[in-house]
Amino acid sequence: MAASPAAAPARTPPEWFTEALAAPAEDASVPVAAARISYRAWGRPGLPGVVLVHGTAAHAHWWDHVAPLLTGSPSPDGGLRVAALSMSGHGDSDRRDRYSLGQWADEVMAVATAAGITGPPVIIGHSLGGAVAAATARRYGAGLAGIVVVDSPVFEGPPPPELREPRMGFGTTARTYPSREAITSRFRLVPEQPVLPYVREHVAGWSVTARENGEWGWKFDQSLFAKLAPQPEFSALWAGPIPCRVAVMHAQHGLMSAATADQVRSRLGSACIVVELPAAGHHVMLDQPLPLVAALRTVLAAWATPETRGFAVLDGAREG
Repeated sequence: MAASPAAAPARTPPEWFTEALAAPAEDASVPVAAARISYRAWGRPGLPGVVLVHGTAAHAHWWDHVAPLLTGSPSPDGGLRVAALSMSGHGDSDRRDRYSLGQWADEVMAVATAAGITGPPVIIGHSLGGAVAAATARRYGAGLAGIVVVDSPVFEGPPPPELREPRMGFGTTARTYPSREAITSRFRLVPEQPVLPYVREHVAGWSVTARENGEWGWKFDQSLFAKLAPQPEFSALWAGPIPCRVAVMHAQHGLMSAATADQVRSRLGSACIVVELPAAGHHVMLDQPLPLVAALRTVLAAWATPETRGFAVLDGAREG
């Protein structure tokens, strides 16, 4: 198990946050196509459950203060098993020579199994993670109970080329810093927005790693998008029904507008609901984590049924 970062928060965090971080969590990994994929898990194994998928350049610890608050969500077995992975190229997981939505989808499902989730899981993805959730639904169909897409930008093709600009931190030579304090002071969000300082401090601390020469660097693969493009599968994610339940959550001040969320709902055609997260920016778990938890718990409660072990899967949404 990795040691917790030692940085002090910018100000005293509230009790709910410190209690969430203190909740028992298991740190483990699972091999997927010759890469080690790290994940964290909360709640009792053998329960129905949820897999949380982070966004670009993020990692499993972005969910540390959210995941424990979902374990008590309703299910026929009295709670949920919640897992959060770091996709390959992110966090403490291995890097690859090539990335794809399909490969990340396989990692999501491997983590669901390795973490001990019983029955079809719900996949919750933020930003790029929302695209991965959609790709998982396209790939695994009725093997999922549902997906929740949280403020994901919708591309009609590969990610925009501006994402590879040096100012975004991608496609450049990996830069190192002389100390942990020096690199965490350079932690930036894309897009930048006001967030809760103690949450920012926490995720920034888990975003860096010490090199063998004593310098510090970022954990994510800075050549991520160069290794991802071209990926024609992006354009197919939102074009037609998905064979499981779908919830689309857009932040009021995020990257997915209300109009785009409605357009996605009309395209997907399955039992899709749209939820707005008021006052939230794109990085909703960093600025409005408790409203996000409330919205997710509401969706999970609506999808849980006492007649099934786990979450109900719509009969009409199953693949033939």
